[in-house]
Amino acid sequence: MAMQDVYDFFYDVNSHLTAKGLQRLDDMLRPAIMSGLLSDMLTASLAKHSRVLTENGYFNGHPDLIVQGVYADNSVKAGEEGVEIKTTRKAGGAVDTHGAREQWMCVFVYKIDTDSEPAINRSPMTFTEVYLGKVTIDDFRKNPRGELGTRTATLHKDGIKKLRDSWIYRL
Repeated sequence: MAMQDVYDFFYDVNSHLTAKGLQRLDDMLRPAIMSGLLSDMLTASLAKHSRVLTENGYFNGHPDLIVQGVYADNSVKAGEEGVEIKTTRKAGGAVDTHGAREQWMCVFVYKIDTDSEPAINRSPMTFTEVYLGKVTIDDFRKNPRGELGTRTATLHKDGIKKLRDSWIYRL
């Protein structure tokens, strides 16, 4: 249902934009913005359709979805009860995080047609894979960054295999 909510949004917005002679939203947004937008939309939709999960009320709190009633005001800076939502264009679901931690992680993989011409004939954004698995700190590798880079961590080979083994959707 959450993926359908996103599809419906993009259909409505892109129909409106293209009717006015403008680019599709998919073509306008930079990849990092698109990924963030999709993560936020999926988080909100999953919370809307869930019986026990709600959006974390803490700005940039972790995880994105938390179990209702576990944390005061359904808000926590860094909690353990919930699901972190990630999106990526990388097939297989490898995605950077801001730190290695034990967590439930849900990764949505999507593709965007940026090649078909004319652009009006491009296929809509499509989710191709969804993974949901419990990962631990030991499943991550730390990514070296330069002086100005943001510290990140990514699931290492065995960690990503663990996540991929718990797939819930593949197109």
